[in-house]
Amino acid sequence: VQLQASGGGLVEPGGSLTLSCVASGVSLRNYATGWFRQVPGKKREGVGCISSGEGNTWYEDAVKGRFAITRDNTMNTVYLQMESLEPEDTAVYYCATDRSCYAYTVREFDSWGQGTQVTVSS
Repeated sequence: VQLQASGGGLVEPGGSLTLSCVASGVSLRNYATGWFRQVPGKKREGVGCISSGEGNTWYEDAVKGRFAITRDNTMNTVYLQMESLEPEDTAVYYCATDRSCYAYTVREFDSWGQGTQVTVSS
């Protein structure tokens, strides 16, 4: 499994950004895909997760209503659409896959992509 996250960058507070996670070697519709973020010196945290199949989604409280995870099966890509970004959203964002989203905030997923930096600053 190879995952490639991209789309990070510098954005002003209140702005929007969409991250992409492209997979090779697997079909993402058959796997749960989680988005995670990490700030240097802090523990990595789960942002949200989309299940395999139907694509049910879960989000952490800090991003509910602002972030949305979607999946394009034809492109084999999962997206993290981020709106109303805040400086506290600044982090390296990672995507990862596993069999399910169960306990995604505390469990180590099987396969990880490299991170993409998101910086929210004026």
